[in-house]
Amino acid sequence: MNYLKYTQYIYLVAAIFFAIRAIEMWDQDNDQHFLFLGIAVLSVFMFFFRRKFAKKFDDTSKKS
Repeated sequence: MNYLKYTQYIYLVAAIFFAIRAIEMWDQDNDQHFLFLGIAVLSVFMFFFRRKFAKKFDDTSKKS
């Protein structure tokens, strides 16, 4: 399960992308920027969740 160390960083890349996209759309009349900000916040949350899960998985595999 070595790929868990690297897949968590995909969420950070996605968060940066969606945050930049939301800032670009901020002055437009539509409310899509809130959707992109929500996805960016969710991506940051998922990064920390996956990081904690990967550490927990590594600790359990080292004990075995």
